[in-house]
Amino acid sequence: MLIALWILNAVLALAFVAAGTMKLARPKPALVASGLAWADDFADPTVKLIGAAELAGGIGLVLPLLTGIAPILTPIAAAALAVVMVGAVVVHIRRSENATPSIVLGVLSAASAVLGFLVVL
Repeated sequence: MLIALWILNAVLALAFVAAGTMKLARPKPALVASGLAWADDFADPTVKLIGAAELAGGIGLVLPLLTGIAPILTPIAAAALAVVMVGAVVVHIRRSENATPSIVLGVLSAASAVLGFLVVL
């Protein structure tokens, strides 16, 4: 089970670190122009906060388990990312956009949380 957790968390960490870094590094108009139209509905600090949450969650999926320092934080990060993805699904559905990527990431994050709690505890 530990190997499955590592594989799942590595894939999720790559996705969330990339998405979070993009939201933090690029200005809101550039995000909207690149296809993230939902960002136009939010203030710039809110978009940056979402990016910071995704970046911190992505790091939290791997770092505690890797270092052995407070490994319980790994499934907690996964659960928090699942909550963030619930919010993303709601936003995309309200805007009549494709919510499939957010649903997939949310389900995988929830699976990581469950698997993480089973492995860590």
